[in-house]
Amino acid sequence: MKCRLLMHSVVILSLLAFAGCGKPDTTAGEYYCPMHPTYVSDHMGDCPICNMRLVLRSAPDSTALAEHSAARHKPGAGTRDPGSGPAAGSHGAGVPGMAPVTLDANARELAGIQTAVATLDTVARSIRTVGTVVPDETRVRHIHTRIDGYVEKLYVATTGQFVRKGEPVLDIYSPELLATQEEYLQAREAAARLAGSSIPEVQKGAEELKVAARRRLELFEVPESFIIDLERRGTAHPHVTMEALVSGYVTGKEVREGQHVTPGAELYTVTDLSRLWVEADFYENEASLVRAGQMAALSLPFASGRTLAAHVTYVYPFLEAATRTLKVRFDVPNDDLALKPSMYVDVVLAVDAAPSVSVPASAVLDSGVRKIVFVETQPNHFEPRVVEIGLRSADRVEVVSGVRAGEHVVVRANFLLDSESRLRGALSGTSDDHPHAGEP
Repeated sequence: MKCRLLMHSVVILSLLAFAGCGKPDTTAGEYYCPMHPTYVSDHMGDCPICNMRLVLRSAPDSTALAEHSAARHKPGAGTRDPGSGPAAGSHGAGVPGMAPVTLDANARELAGIQTAVATLDTVARSIRTVGTVVPDETRVRHIHTRIDGYVEKLYVATTGQFVRKGEPVLDIYSPELLATQEEYLQAREAAARLAGSSIPEVQKGAEELKVAARRRLELFEVPESFIIDLERRGTAHPHVTMEALVSGYVTGKEVREGQHVTPGAELYTVTDLSRLWVEADFYENEASLVRAGQMAALSLPFASGRTLAAHVTYVYPFLEAATRTLKVRFDVPNDDLALKPSMYVDVVLAVDAAPSVSVPASAVLDSGVRKIVFVETQPNHFEPRVVEIGLRSADRVEVVSGVRAGEHVVVRANFLLDSESRLRGALSGTSDDHPHAGEP
């Protein structure tokens, strides 16, 4: 890994060294190899080890690496006087495996390094995610039968068909229901015949039998209109017509004509799509920012320019184990049926805004293990720092720790500084080559 770092930065070292040297210097002096500082020569030439151009030791912008290498062999190397700033090549910024980088004006201009000021302001705090349209569970109704019988006719024959409350759904022939109708008619006739009896107990018993027989019909969940028609006609119906209990679209159909059905069998699923839910997933680090009542903008990818405003109606009290996300629910109207279940919706949730330190997003180098920002603490002196970031906006990042407001951070060519800093850290004898070594 150390060799790879050294090879990775050969070009950068050559670039920075050449920027400091300007034109080739043929004057007498001590020359050394930036890659192998122990090799020195009294005239200009190439390093016999790596063929890199030798650098004049007296060049002002080329001394840092040589002094850094020589410091490893001096007693008390790495120490500094109390109150002094971090020496070149030291780990004053406290980032293992990296070292501060000092350049001259020419090298900085050649590398294209630019900085920006960390500001204390209010970052546009919003969270973007994707939601899925699902049916409102409170508007889903399953149609079952409570009688044993045979399906004679289907009025709703296809999935997706719209039905209104009270419309016929299917006809069922049931021997059990037919016998119950006969019992009710007989009990009703007996109660009418015994209504003039001089014995109160007889009148009461006949009336109770009629009520019990009618109640049994009701428990079969036959429509009220069916019982009224039965009483009017005075003869039992060979079949009963079941009606839709709610209006909506048939989203499930489990019945065919001629099919034998038993009590509890699911025949249809009817869903009211006039209002729907949008369920969105938020990551664990965003969970503390989400609460019921917050406003979100829901946009439809297929309908450019159309945005729906919705409130968070419910925050689920658990994380999804597979995705490690928190599910949040929005309740949205759908009178025009533009939304369909299983559609995707872009969700932008606005969260509470508070003043915080922020830097341009390009200032942060994210290795996946730690996030690094280079801070210009002195003119042309850049220190690497580990930072903790918060929310992101379109072009800025909130910095929770590691950078103070007013400090200058590198926003361009910071990857060159990163390579140089790692090289100097490797040459100093401290590296993070091993897995997790020195990581915060």
